[in-house]
Amino acid sequence: MGSKAKVGSQELLLFASVILCSPALGREAVYTSNPEVKIPEDKPAKLSCSYSGFSSPRVEWKFAQGDITSLVCYNNKITAPFEDRVTFSNTGITFHSVTRKDTGMYTCMVSDEGGTAYGEVSVQLIVLVPPSKPTVTIPSSATIGSRAVLTCSEADGSPPSEYLWYRDGALMPLEPKRNRAFSNSSYSLNPKTGELVFDPVSASDTGEYSCQAQNGYGTPMMSDAVRMEAVELNVGGIVAAVLVTLILLGFLIFGIWFAYSRGYFDRKKKGTESKKVIYSQPTARSEGEFRQTSSFLV
Repeated sequence: MGSKAKVGSQELLLFASVILCSPALGREAVYTSNPEVKIPEDKPAKLSCSYSGFSSPRVEWKFAQGDITSLVCYNNKITAPFEDRVTFSNTGITFHSVTRKDTGMYTCMVSDEGGTAYGEVSVQLIVLVPPSKPTVTIPSSATIGSRAVLTCSEADGSPPSEYLWYRDGALMPLEPKRNRAFSNSSYSLNPKTGELVFDPVSASDTGEYSCQAQNGYGTPMMSDAVRMEAVELNVGGIVAAVLVTLILLGFLIFGIWFAYSRGYFDRKKKGTESKKVIYSQPTARSEGEFRQTSSFLV
């Protein structure tokens, strides 16, 4: 009861201040009692907009979400896309039930019919949605001295979630060098994007990693734990692979040289060029006479 009375007194104070200041600023004024509204999903929400000094006010509401802008109310009437779940009044608009897609900036625009006066005020609507279980991308192994990137994300939370990382169940600090348990690690952690970057990976970075998503509403959600092994660069294996490759290349070169030295390629070439065809044009002969008119020499 006390909180309602407090809100009522704040609105009265705001209204009084607008009325008192309007002679200095001009007689028209547009204001809101709550510039930021936070409402759980599927609950009703009221976006307030009051005005004074307009002789024949025309009210419009627009909704901006990222680069997309749409009209909610035009000339004191709710537009078709919103008319089934939004109602208009002289003090604002009311959503019967909000969804996460309704999150965004709403602007109340008031003007006189003749266009001689204009004013506007914006209200930020944040539809509260708890985070879902985050998904992680963690390499099963990372070479010591190299760079490794671990990612964590979830798509449902509103407002957007922030992320905490854990190694073997211990919270990873933003600055590892200031914590004894992580002082041997070199990593950077971005709570907003959920990206954890080791640059470079050290032997102490081996462990089970998990991340937690939280946005201040509902229960924070934890991902599955995934183990990452920090491994030494296998120099012996690389050297062995290079040696095997050189040996195979040597055998190939020797085989080609041996074939040339035995004349295999020359004989093949001569065999294709040894067959010759000699062709002579048929000569005129009398009817009924038959004789060989062409010859082939192999």
